[in-house]
Amino acid sequence: MSSAATVVELRVLDAAKSCCERWGIAKVTIDDIASESGVSRATLYRLFPGGKDVLFEALRVRELEDFFTRLTAQVEGAADLEDLLVRTVVAATQELRADQHLALMLASEPGDTLGQLTVDGLPRIIRFATVFIVPLVDPYLPRRESARLVELLARLVISYFLAPSDHVDLGNPESARPFITTFILPAFQAALS
Repeated sequence: MSSAATVVELRVLDAAKSCCERWGIAKVTIDDIASESGVSRATLYRLFPGGKDVLFEALRVRELEDFFTRLTAQVEGAADLEDLLVRTVVAATQELRADQHLALMLASEPGDTLGQLTVDGLPRIIRFATVFIVPLVDPYLPRRESARLVELLARLVISYFLAPSDHVDLGNPESARPFITTFILPAFQAALS
């Protein structure tokens, strides 16, 4: 893809995100996105063959790439596995809480948005977490255990984000650390030896 096409694609994805925030996923049309981005319907369909579904999938992928790129930057350089895990769950939780687009989508399109965080979208989230975070865990654990641990962390962060606990705040390092050291690290202790 040429850089001009990439710029137009990013403009279309930004427009789709903006339209979703304004009207909700269900009400956004291809015409809305074309108008918002300043491209023709033909260009939009050429960039995203299959239309709205393909475009929204591309938007989800871009948002996950951005999320995990920011997350990786925040947790690189951890002192040890415990520090890495604490920094990961805290940063991920804080990112989710600060995501205004996600908040708007949870308010306007709760069913679809919850589906993208759980049943429908969780396999995709775990794939991205595996690509971005497993290499950071690999120095401490065998690859298979790294992947299992990252999957567990992804599921925990999403669960605690969607249904906050009165007992643990994964967005607070002082609360997350005892939780990680008591309940998560022991499950992987044998692989640490």
